[in-house]
Amino acid sequence: MPRIDVNGTRMHYTDTGEGTETIVFSHGLLFSGAMFEAQVEHFSKTYRCITFDHRGQGQSEVTDSGYDIDTLTDDASALIEKLGVGPCHFVGLSMGGFVGMRLAARRPDLLKSLILLETSADPEPEENHGKYKKLNFVARWIGLWAVINQVMPIMFSQSFLNDATRDAEKAKWKKAIVGNNRIGITRAVMGVVNRLPIYDELDEIVLPTLVIVGEEDVATVPAKAERIHRAINGSRLIYVPRAGHSATIEQPVLVNTAIDEFLQKV
Repeated sequence: MPRIDVNGTRMHYTDTGEGTETIVFSHGLLFSGAMFEAQVEHFSKTYRCITFDHRGQGQSEVTDSGYDIDTLTDDASALIEKLGVGPCHFVGLSMGGFVGMRLAARRPDLLKSLILLETSADPEPEENHGKYKKLNFVARWIGLWAVINQVMPIMFSQSFLNDATRDAEKAKWKKAIVGNNRIGITRAVMGVVNRLPIYDELDEIVLPTLVIVGEEDVATVPAKAERIHRAINGSRLIYVPRAGHSATIEQPVLVNTAIDEFLQKV
């Protein structure tokens, strides 16, 4: 699997397709670039598709530091520059959206458009801090297996979790989350919990922007997406039914269709 040294870390990435334009995918917390496998399969027919794993997650290096969102943004910009794929279409889900908004506001030269899924421009709500830190403590000292049943309802909708026909998918993603390095993942969690807001910079984003949110998202509720949509002039907002915080997995066809329609107009 290809790896690239950028910004003081070694990052795992995939490079699929040979289109004249490039889509870069930035994943959410606890996952990896694999959460976009349905999107890569679809869009690599007409675009070059790059996924990457944030430091400490997936197959990327577990570093001692650098898990704050500004550093992750620098990681992403360095990756885009080193691969020579800018300006690109940037797709960011949750934590990847935190990165995408910062890139669009601060390095618009690297992006052609911005697609945000299940994300927020605000700090983590104070009421979540205690819960997430407790889960993080258990994951760090016992293992991710000990918290997976509490994590799944945060990451996925009840529609997905209660669908018996998708049991194999649920098992697959449980295994993927539990398979993370527990040191790297707990450092990444604290980067998300302690993140600074980006909301006051959203009016600086002038790129074509699509905002997507699952109707059943409980981690970053639809009101968060609506707030981003109002702040980014000319953005478009799409709600995905029967999807939670991982719509690319839960409703891949609907997500792909929304992105397709958006890109055709960019």
